[in-house]
Amino acid sequence: MEEQSFFDKMMINLRSTCKYYTGYPKDLGPSTVIHFTSEREFIHVLHQGHPVIVAFTIKSNYTKHLDKVLEEAAAEFYPQIKFMRVECPKYIGFCMTRQKKDYPFIEMFHSPEQTNNQGRAGDPNVIKYAVKVLPYNYDVSAYGFREFFKRHNIQSSSNK
Repeated sequence: MEEQSFFDKMMINLRSTCKYYTGYPKDLGPSTVIHFTSEREFIHVLHQGHPVIVAFTIKSNYTKHLDKVLEEAAAEFYPQIKFMRVECPKYIGFCMTRQKKDYPFIEMFHSPEQTNNQGRAGDPNVIKYAVKVLPYNYDVSAYGFREFFKRHNIQSSSNK
């Protein structure tokens, strides 16, 4: 049996001890990123009470990188924070309501609160909600999301 070289031993040790070794992909398990299919589904996810990070994307090289970052962040912060990806060419109406011109962009939706219909005659079966929306302007990485959550006092991990 051949004896391993010093370099091979060092690489084996590095792979076994370093959490962020970039030579091998991380085992993230099944994807927890929600793919947008309808506004009804989006509202259902929002009303579960968790903040929702929404990435509005178009097809580009940067989007491939963003998908990997979203997968990593979603695996780290699931289930306290939900991550959703919207493909804007498929769902133009939903993306147009955001009134942005530069894609991709990320926003966080949280704290839905019921609003009252002040003096308006409307359908009593319709409930209106106000949602706080924060534009994401941090480093696009799991670390950037963590810092964003700290800055806005959002609990991103369970208390174990």
